[in-house]
Amino acid sequence: MKFKKRAFIPPLIIVGAVVLSILASMSAEPPKQKERSKPAAMVEVLEVSPRDMTFIVDSQGTVKPKHSTTLVAEVTGQIVDVAANYHAGGFFKKGDMLVQVDPSDYEVAVQQARANLLQAQSELEQEKARARVAEEEWSAFKEGKAPELGLRKPQLASAIAAVESAEANLAKAERDLERTTIKAPYDSVLRSKEANLGQFVSMGSQIALVFDTRTAEVRLPLSDLDMTYILDPALAEEAPRVQLESMVSGESATWQGRLVRTEGVLDENSRVIYGVVEVSDPYNLGEETHPIPLRYGRFVQAKIEGTAAKGVMEVPTYALNPDGSVWIVPENRELEKRDVDVVRTQGNTSLISSGLESGDRVVLTQLKNALPGMKVRLPGDPLPEQMETTAKTDENGEKIAEDSENVGG
Repeated sequence: MKFKKRAFIPPLIIVGAVVLSILASMSAEPPKQKERSKPAAMVEVLEVSPRDMTFIVDSQGTVKPKHSTTLVAEVTGQIVDVAANYHAGGFFKKGDMLVQVDPSDYEVAVQQARANLLQAQSELEQEKARARVAEEEWSAFKEGKAPELGLRKPQLASAIAAVESAEANLAKAERDLERTTIKAPYDSVLRSKEANLGQFVSMGSQIALVFDTRTAEVRLPLSDLDMTYILDPALAEEAPRVQLESMVSGESATWQGRLVRTEGVLDENSRVIYGVVEVSDPYNLGEETHPIPLRYGRFVQAKIEGTAAKGVMEVPTYALNPDGSVWIVPENRELEKRDVDVVRTQGNTSLISSGLESGDRVVLTQLKNALPGMKVRLPGDPLPEQMETTAKTDENGEKIAEDSENVGG
């Protein structure tokens, strides 16, 4: 019986040990995991500084001639000759012949008018002689005041009028003869021709359309806001400079011009006012040396030199928040919100007049749920783990040094 009791005791001990170990494992606290803080967001910044600058107003337009003229026939006849460059794109100097109308009949008319003038002048001289004779005879044989008819004054006046009429007819005949040659009214390029060699034209028939090559114009639409940044050409001492730009054969080309005037009235459809830019000698036919000719009909982008501003700061427009503020990163790396005044936006750049100080770091990175005081990092700043590791290394190093001193002691 005693043997049975002794044999039963070990299993009880084993079971009790297992139960105790299970209870101990259940009551034991799990190992604490070290909480890892989320690293601060990395942001890109722009350090701003004030500078003086000139506002630039952007616009666009099409190059056109300052003057264009439709040449018409002033006499009737057949075209018997045309200039060698009488074709679209042909260039002419002022006074160059474009078209020659048959002058034969008009040359005859000049000869007739000249003969009529000579005859009238001869009759006038004869009448003057008769008048002198009449005056002498009246003085010799009669007393008292001589009547005008007796002195042949009416006949003399008629002869003078005949001479003047003949002179006028000669002038008209010579003018008609001159008009048989249709000439360029100014330095020009032929845009199109409406009559050709051998064609019969009458007075008023269209001959050709020519464009002035001395000066090109570009009409630029400008809003009321644009006008606030542009000097009025009528009041400015010097017309504002304008740079025109266009792609030519795949390459960018520029030309320089001047804003010479505004048209003074708003366009009824677009509600904009048009400024007019002039470019001298667009085809490089005179003294100008443009990189390439500025051809009529070309569409160009324009940058108008506007008013000047002092102490403005440039930031990318995308750095502005919807409420017109920007985020700043001070030395403590905690975000700070600044309200700024934007005086103008040029392309993708906003010009700020107040709200920033020289050296401020403006955040360029688009942050989600950004809040004032939020920690951020700049390029080159260490991560928190790196800072902690560095700190531990320093502490261990100091501790090891102390132990070494104790051992050495």
